[in-house]
Amino acid sequence: MLKAIFFDLDDTLLWDKKSIETAFEKTCQYATQASGADCSELEDAVRAEASILYSGHETYPFAQMIGINPFEGLWGTFDDNGADFQKMKAFAPNYQREAWTRGLQRIGIDNPILGEQLARYFAEARKNSPFVYEETYRVLDRLKPCYQLLLLTNGSPTLQNTKLEITPEITPYFDHIVISGAFGKGKPDPEIFRYALSKSGLAAEEVLMVGDNLLTDIIGAEQAGIRSVWINREQNPAHDTIIPTYEIRHLEELFPILEEL
Repeated sequence: MLKAIFFDLDDTLLWDKKSIETAFEKTCQYATQASGADCSELEDAVRAEASILYSGHETYPFAQMIGINPFEGLWGTFDDNGADFQKMKAFAPNYQREAWTRGLQRIGIDNPILGEQLARYFAEARKNSPFVYEETYRVLDRLKPCYQLLLLTNGSPTLQNTKLEITPEITPYFDHIVISGAFGKGKPDPEIFRYALSKSGLAAEEVLMVGDNLLTDIIGAEQAGIRSVWINREQNPAHDTIIPTYEIRHLEELFPILEEL
C-alpha cells in the first residue's frame, strides 16, 4: 500500500529554470542600460564562462556530488557547515564577479566594475523571481490529507532553504525535508533515498518518488527499490537504460496513477 510520496523540488514543484532565465533577462537588460552596448549575447557568454570557472575549481567534484550547478553558484552564498562548503563560500564572490566580467569581455566590453555590479544584480534578481508551476499547490492540497509527503532535494542547505523562504507556501505541506548538502551525499546516491525512507519510517515499496531528472531522481529511486514518476514537461526523449515506473507531462497526471496503485 502506498503511504508516502517523495518530491524533488527544482523543476518539479518550483520552476527553477524559469527563475534563472528571468534573472538573466533582467540582468542583461540592466547591462544594456548601464553600458549603452548591445548585450543580447551576454547571457550565453556568462553561462559559458561560469561553466568553465565552476568546473575548474577544486570544489567542483563536491558540488557535483551534492548537486549544485554553476548557475546556482551565481547567486548562492554557501554559508553552510563543512570544509567543502566553506571553500565554496570563499570561492563564490570571485566566481560570480569573474563570470560576469569575462562574459562582458566575450561580447567586447572590458569593464570589471560593471561585472561586479551585474554579479550583485543577478543574485537579487534571482531572489526576486520565484516561480512555482501553476498546478503545484492544487496537487499538494489534494495529496496532503492522504499521504505522508517528503521533499528530497539536492543542493546547498542555505540555497535550498532560501528558495523555500521566497515560496513560503510549500514548506507546510511536507512532513520532512531532506537536503543533500545537509546529509552529505546527493541524488542519485541510493543512501540519501534510504535516509529519506528512514525519516518517513516506511519501506521502499510504500513510497513513490516524483522528479524531473532521470539521472538523479529516477535512477536513484530505482537503485533504492522505490517506484518512480518522471515528470517530463518538456517532452525530452526517453533514456536507453534509465526507465521510470511511470512518466507524466503534468503533475495532475499523478492522480490516475495513485488510483491504480
